Amino acid sequence: MTLTEMRDILKERDLQLTKSLGQNFLHDGNQLRRIVAAAELSAADKVLEIGPGLGPLTELLLASGAHVLAIEKDGRLCPILRERFGKLPNFVLLHDDALAVLERSVAAPPDENARDWSAWKLVANLPYSVASPILVELAQHPHGPERMVVTLQLEVVNRIAAAPDTDDYGLLTLLLGLNYEVSERFKIPASCFFPAPEVESGCITLRRRKQPLLNAAVGRVFVRVVKRAFSQRRKMMFKLLKADWPEDRLHEVFLQLGISPQERAEKVSLEVFTKICRLLAT
Repeated sequence: MTLTEMRDILKERDLQLTKSLGQNFLHDGNQLRRIVAAAELSAADKVLEIGPGLGPLTELLLASGAHVLAIEKDGRLCPILRERFGKLPNFVLLHDDALAVLERSVAAPPDENARDWSAWKLVANLPYSVASPILVELAQHPHGPERMVVTLQLEVVNRIAAAPDTDDYGLLTLLLGLNYEVSERFKIPASCFFPAPEVESGCITLRRRKQPLLNAAVGRVFVRVVKRAFSQRRKMMFKLLKADWPEDRLHEVFLQLGISPQERAEKVSLEVFTKICRLLAT
């Protein structure tokens, strides 16, 4: 789908894009093909696309032969998507709030909303306003996708891929990094979107770790620890964690791991956080 075609559809339907929904549609064919290539799709794949918009990425996803489940919140765009792809056997469109769908999918079986995403790939130009919550929800899902290839604000891409003791390193880095590894990322110029966003953009590929770093029970401890540790970024982690764990127990753990009680969370690596959580969970 070219920029001209995109403009024509919007004009014919008298549609004004909504800023609150993060509607900046990626139209550049080269960038779209790079995203699809990063997903390494085959006809055997199942793809979750969130925020398909007018379907420029959807078109390429479907051309791979993969089964595509597209979730679109804007009801004005659903008829366009159905007209373009509704007759294809490998396309399903859901008019819903994607974050709500993901939250419902955690429900325990036999709840009809429960879903196992482990055999799926998320490939999407995510609405920037809800991109981080969506990624965290999927990363913490008990059956998260095999891969996530997503377009985001470049600032968020940098936060996900950040190293310890850098300005970008923080809660998002760790919540995603526990179960996923960054394998690729690249910038996307603002001119590749319509309308052009006011922020820089990028695409990042996250692959689910072959072996979990923590089991489910300790993983829940990990989430509590890192959320508390980064609740006040400039404060010492030890003092913050005392709100949830006894001081003497924290002293034992910090001493065993050689961590200074004056250390701030931003200097602590993912590996060390997992070690802290294993000890606190025992």
